[in-house]
Amino acid sequence: MEKGDALNDSAERLTLVLQDNYSGSNSEETLIIKDSKSLKKFFIQVNKTRKPGLPVPEVDFTKEMVLIHCSGEQPLGRQITLAVADENEHELIVWSLIEKKKGKTSSSVIVSPFRVYKMPLTAKKITFQKEH
Repeated sequence: MEKGDALNDSAERLTLVLQDNYSGSNSEETLIIKDSKSLKKFFIQVNKTRKPGLPVPEVDFTKEMVLIHCSGEQPLGRQITLAVADENEHELIVWSLIEKKKGKTSSSVIVSPFRVYKMPLTAKKITFQKEH
């Protein structure tokens, strides 16, 4: 599958719900969340330094699951986006793609961005790969 095809096709599977520059995570990690307790736990951690806190997205965990990608510490303007690259009957391969904002070259401001995605519930193994 070509990268362009994967990105177009993944729009149906991965829906961006929320993004913000401060996850509180120093290192890159991707969380697969299949229950409301785990989702609330993530938002409790994120909201420790916020007033008001970010609302927890509403998710029907009988039909959907959540992927949260924390990029770790990054220069402001650099984002990591998730996209479904390929799928077979046993596995779903998700790419993390580096997305640079136009007009920003480099910044001395360091942030720890995260993105929250919803997708249809699956029992397939989810494998994460960095963009080639």
